[in-house]
Amino acid sequence: MPYRRTENVVRRLAARHAAIIAAARQAASEGGMAAVQIAGVAQRAGIATGTVYRYFPGKADLVAALLTELSDREIAALRRAADVAPGPLSALSAAIMTFGTHALRNRRLSFAAIAEPVDAELDAARVSFRKALAAEFSARIATAVAGGHLPEQDATLAGAALLGLLIETLIGPLAQDAAGRERDLVQSLTLIALRALGVADARARGLVVQTVVGDQ
Repeated sequence: MPYRRTENVVRRLAARHAAIIAAARQAASEGGMAAVQIAGVAQRAGIATGTVYRYFPGKADLVAALLTELSDREIAALRRAADVAPGPLSALSAAIMTFGTHALRNRRLSFAAIAEPVDAELDAARVSFRKALAAEFSARIATAVAGGHLPEQDATLAGAALLGLLIETLIGPLAQDAAGRERDLVQSLTLIALRALGVADARARGLVVQTVVGDQ
């Protein structure tokens, strides 16, 4: 009779997997992807190193899984924020501000996940994360264009440009010190982005002011 995992076993395996990823996320938050090492992650998770290897054969597998988890969490947060907005432009503004707020909340982790130089074998996972973010912004822009809220434009190109603006100004080498003025910086960047996409200044200001970003 073939072995079948019980629900308790499945839950225990899932919980251990989640604990490993959480420990890897904490390590990356403190020291970037270079700090995500199997032995260190095992110690943080309170499990044996050999156990981590049963889930992830090597560091590359662990980092790739971490990047996937971070991508899924961020895309879900952007969608939650946008989906409760009253209209396409408000949804776009909410998505931008949510990304900005999250990036500033943990700049080290955001930089590690999106922009930090990594080994070539991990580059595919990194690019997938960036593509997913750009696609989410592009979809919001396309919806706004289709509804006549934004001028005609290449939504795919605009989404990629928007992501580039946010990365460079929030977590890239040119990012300013945001200590104590995170909210103002996110609002300013959202205003710049909306203007660049073709929203008239007065309306853009209104969208930024009315958008409230909580703990998504």
